[in-house]
Amino acid sequence: MITPQNVLRHELIGLDVLVSGATNPLHRGLSGHIIDETKNMLILETSQGVKRIPKMHSRFQLRLPCSELVEIDGSVMVLTPEKRINLHEKKRIK
Repeated sequence: MITPQNVLRHELIGLDVLVSGATNPLHRGLSGHIIDETKNMLILETSQGVKRIPKMHSRFQLRLPCSELVEIDGSVMVLTPEKRINLHEKKRIK
């Protein structure tokens, strides 16, 4: 089960997301569904189409399956999904 404490160790594809902060002002406030993930990017399906959001210098608010919201600094997610999933919870989650 995905919880705020272990969200980084789970698959993010399929979760709803809001870009709560970003250095690019055009990315701030974008919301959608995560359809793919690379080492440096989250790929979102939004109402404006598919958007590629860099993880570094962005903050993401994820809606977990239990309808709980968790905000994550994108810099802690800058790893390939396979390596991130195998990490222990050493990184910070707010």
